[in-house]
Amino acid sequence: MTTEETALTSREELNTELKALLRRAYNNGVDVEGGWECRNGSEHPDWDVIVTEVQKNEDSE
Repeated sequence: MTTEETALTSREELNTELKALLRRAYNNGVDVEGGWECRNGSEHPDWDVIVTEVQKNEDSE
């Protein structure tokens, strides 16, 4: 599968992309909870990503 890179310019756009990624993974049977190291070579910083499920509230979409 190939993906086109979308220019993200705000936290809201990043949140939208993360939600879409997590939903696709979840819908395809991937256990999305846990932690991942994202190593990005010398040109970009590395990140540690942790995903945890949270309880829905009444205002949740």
